[in-house]
Amino acid sequence: MNMPRMLVLGLAVLAAVAAVLIVRAMMGGGTPKASASLPPQPQVEMAQVLVAAQPLQPGQTLNASMVRWQAWPKGSVDSNFITQESAPNLDAALKDTVVRAPMVEGEPVSATKIVHGDASGFMAATLVPGMRAVSIPITTESGAGGFILPNDRVDIIESVQISDTPRRFQAQTILNNVRVLAMDQTYKQDKDQKVVLAKSATLELAPAQADLVVKAQSAGPLSLALRALGDNTKPVAAANDDNAPGDAANVKVIRFGYAPVGANGRKD
Repeated sequence: MNMPRMLVLGLAVLAAVAAVLIVRAMMGGGTPKASASLPPQPQVEMAQVLVAAQPLQPGQTLNASMVRWQAWPKGSVDSNFITQESAPNLDAALKDTVVRAPMVEGEPVSATKIVHGDASGFMAATLVPGMRAVSIPITTESGAGGFILPNDRVDIIESVQISDTPRRFQAQTILNNVRVLAMDQTYKQDKDQKVVLAKSATLELAPAQADLVVKAQSAGPLSLALRALGDNTKPVAAANDDNAPGDAANVKVIRFGYAPVGANGRKD
């Protein structure tokens, strides 16, 4: 192959390479693709907030199984929320705590929706809706010797004097299976034994039953009989029960050994 032909072939190769480069440049093959990059998102600071693990109703006593911790944006944490930072000991935070307002599952437990045992609204929160809290004076003897505690069940017994000479008394149970809300009694050490000093008992009653108990106190002293745990053989009548005690005729005031005769000719 002679020199002129080699030069022509070399020029042809160079022209082909140049053409390829020109075509590639025109089609953008040689330009790196631009990629859009988003700025890094700021990390949201989270807090652990106490929320209801189930629907909660007023009057329920809170315990650890009814609530749980849940991550919550720290900027959205209300000052009334209970956080793990403010209450690291959950059992201590829930001690003697009662639900004051309804809560749905997942709702933060706030200080406005619960009440502690030492707060003024604790008694109202422990009452079953529709019931009333009524206190009656008692002594150690009439209060089962100091063995009655809150949430125990008792029967209320009324005692009246029916005769002066000789002195005779009559007792009758006016209410059964009544829930005890609180006991005002103290204990003191007297030599080798502990002495109970009882003053009053607060009972949970339906409105009609509250009327009955207040009227019965004017006829004679009331005593409480402690019931066995789980003894519900004779439950308290409901507030709207037609047979619920509450009529003044159910309280019999007996004087001089005779019950007064009503307008219908029958003994009341």
